[in-house]
Amino acid sequence: MRSTKANIFLFVAAVVDLFLFAFLISISNYLFGTGPRSLHGGPVLTLVYAVVVIACLAAPVAGVVLHRRGKTAAGMLIACLPLAGVAMVLMMPAAY
Repeated sequence: MRSTKANIFLFVAAVVDLFLFAFLISISNYLFGTGPRSLHGGPVLTLVYAVVVIACLAAPVAGVVLHRRGKTAAGMLIACLPLAGVAMVLMMPAAY
Protein backbone atom coordinates (compact mmCIF):
# COMPACT_ATOMS: atom_id res chain seq x y z
CA MET A 1 0.00 0.00 0.00
CA ARG A 2 1.37 3.38 -1.01
CA SER A 3 1.67 6.18 1.50
CA THR A 4 -0.88 8.97 1.30
CA LYS A 5 1.74 11.47 2.51
CA ALA A 6 4.03 10.47 -0.34
CA ASN A 7 1.20 10.88 -2.85
CA ILE A 8 0.39 14.35 -1.51
CA PHE A 9 4.07 15.31 -1.54
CA LEU A 10 4.47 14.16 -5.14
CA PHE A 11 1.31 16.03 -6.15
CA VAL A 12 2.55 19.26 -4.55
CA ALA A 13 5.99 18.80 -6.15
CA ALA A 14 4.34 18.30 -9.54
CA VAL A 15 2.23 21.45 -9.14
CA VAL A 16 5.28 23.50 -8.10
CA ASP A 17 7.28 22.12 -11.06
CA LEU A 18 4.46 23.03 -13.44
CA PHE A 19 4.29 26.57 -12.02
CA LEU A 20 8.06 26.83 -12.50
CA PHE A 21 7.61 25.60 -16.08
CA ALA A 22 4.96 28.26 -16.73
CA PHE A 23 7.20 30.94 -15.22
CA LEU A 24 10.14 29.91 -17.41
CA ILE A 25 7.99 29.99 -20.51
CA SER A 26 6.67 33.43 -19.57
CA ILE A 27 10.17 34.94 -19.23
CA SER A 28 11.59 33.38 -22.39
CA ASN A 29 11.06 36.58 -24.38
CA TYR A 30 13.08 38.49 -21.77
CA LEU A 31 15.93 36.02 -22.16
CA PHE A 32 15.94 35.55 -25.92
CA GLY A 33 13.96 38.45 -27.40
CA THR A 34 15.18 41.22 -29.67
CA GLY A 35 13.99 44.18 -27.63
CA PRO A 36 16.14 46.64 -25.69
CA ARG A 37 15.45 44.92 -22.36
CA SER A 38 16.36 41.46 -23.61
CA LEU A 39 19.46 39.61 -22.50
CA HIS A 40 20.03 38.41 -26.10
CA GLY A 41 20.92 34.97 -24.77
CA GLY A 42 23.55 33.01 -26.61
CA PRO A 43 23.79 29.29 -27.34
CA VAL A 44 24.89 28.33 -23.83
CA LEU A 45 21.92 30.10 -22.23
CA THR A 46 19.63 28.48 -24.79
CA LEU A 47 20.96 25.02 -23.94
CA VAL A 48 20.69 25.56 -20.18
CA TYR A 49 17.19 26.99 -20.58
CA ALA A 50 16.08 23.97 -22.64
CA VAL A 51 17.50 21.52 -20.09
CA VAL A 52 15.77 23.29 -17.19
CA VAL A 53 12.42 23.42 -19.01
CA ILE A 54 12.62 19.72 -19.87
CA ALA A 55 13.63 18.91 -16.27
CA CYS A 56 10.56 20.76 -14.98
CA LEU A 57 8.37 18.45 -17.03
CA ALA A 58 10.33 15.22 -16.60
CA ALA A 59 11.04 15.38 -12.85
CA PRO A 60 7.45 14.91 -11.62
CA VAL A 61 6.88 12.11 -14.12
CA ALA A 62 10.07 10.33 -13.04
CA GLY A 63 9.13 10.84 -9.39
CA VAL A 64 5.73 9.23 -9.85
CA VAL A 65 7.21 6.34 -11.86
CA LEU A 66 9.77 5.64 -9.14
CA HIS A 67 7.08 5.89 -6.47
CA ARG A 68 4.93 3.35 -8.31
CA ARG A 69 7.89 0.98 -8.54
CA GLY A 70 8.43 1.12 -4.79
CA LYS A 71 11.30 3.61 -4.66
CA THR A 72 9.36 6.37 -2.95
CA ALA A 73 12.30 8.24 -1.42
CA ALA A 74 14.13 8.46 -4.74
CA GLY A 75 10.94 9.54 -6.47
CA MET A 76 10.32 12.30 -3.97
CA LEU A 77 13.92 13.50 -4.28
CA ILE A 78 13.82 13.61 -8.08
CA ALA A 79 10.46 15.39 -8.10
CA CYS A 80 11.99 18.21 -6.01
CA LEU A 81 15.21 18.66 -8.01
CA PRO A 82 13.95 21.59 -10.15
CA LEU A 83 12.82 23.44 -7.04
CA ALA A 84 16.19 22.80 -5.37
CA GLY A 85 17.92 24.15 -8.46
CA VAL A 86 15.86 27.33 -8.30
CA ALA A 87 16.73 27.75 -4.63
CA MET A 88 20.44 27.41 -5.45
CA VAL A 89 20.21 29.98 -8.26
CA LEU A 90 18.39 32.43 -5.99
CA MET A 91 21.19 32.18 -3.43
CA MET A 92 23.83 33.23 -5.96
CA PRO A 93 24.95 36.85 -5.66
CA ALA A 94 24.06 39.23 -8.47
CA ALA A 95 26.80 39.91 -10.99
CA TYR A 96 26.86 43.70 -11.01
